Amino acid sequence: MTAPVLAAPPATTPVSASTAPPAVRRRSRAASVALHATLVLACVVALFPIVWVVLSSFKPGVWVNSSDLSLVKEPTLANYRYVLTQTRFPTWMLNSVVVAAATTVIGVILAATTGYALSRFNFPGRRSLLLVFLVTQMFPVAVLIVPIYVIMARLGLINTLASLVLAYLTIAVPFCAWMLKGFFDTVPTSLDEAAGMDGCGPFTTFWRVILPLARPGIAVTAFFNFLTAWGEVAYASAFIQTSNRFTLAYGMQQFVPRYNPQWEYLTASAVLVTIPAAVVFFFAQRHLVSGLTAGATKG
Repeated sequence: MTAPVLAAPPATTPVSASTAPPAVRRRSRAASVALHATLVLACVVALFPIVWVVLSSFKPGVWVNSSDLSLVKEPTLANYRYVLTQTRFPTWMLNSVVVAAATTVIGVILAATTGYALSRFNFPGRRSLLLVFLVTQMFPVAVLIVPIYVIMARLGLINTLASLVLAYLTIAVPFCAWMLKGFFDTVPTSLDEAAGMDGCGPFTTFWRVILPLARPGIAVTAFFNFLTAWGEVAYASAFIQTSNRFTLAYGMQQFVPRYNPQWEYLTASAVLVTIPAAVVFFFAQRHLVSGLTAGATKG
């Protein structure tokens, strides 16, 4: 009877220095302290203006204008009460909501359909249209405000909220169309082909197949359109002439006249203006990062 043959253990390949995983480099204590100190300083610099505005909104005017640095002295809600009841702030708020909502809805529709067409269809003038969208972002508001004002005057839209909506769309739609085009480029065209085989036309494919996948990009587009209309001042100051048509950003200038600035009312109104933008950001934040990075690369 022969003895069983034992299998030799597999030979181990020695790990060379070139293939060994690099050792984790530990940060020194001094470097960690310097890094955290820099981060704390950056947070303080970023948060200080916000904290100052919020605290000043609860101070009487005498303490806001005082050179004495303090947190809150004699806190009061009189500033908010005055802004909400003794000024046209509620009217300005309503005007801003109407303008921002119209700009957001129309801007998302135009940018989404335009971005999808630029991404999926090859039509005459496509490259020229992309170039036009890109070139429009190069001009500052100071250059565009005069020709747009002339157009609005010929259309009889001066001192109307519609003029602001149209002006804000000229800012938001080209940029958002470019961004959504990059997002739609990341969606496989095989989905369009499969929808076409099922009898879907281009619009049905866009509405039922592609658009649900584009929620992050749509969220970023909507947020950008909203912020464009919510905080813009230049076009509002040029097109709007009566106080009952002011938007919030333009109406707040009434609290800082040349010789008697009312900082306590300005800070209170600034806090109130920030609340709707914070609410919109809260609901859109889940999609913002993925929407901003989705169209950065195509793979």
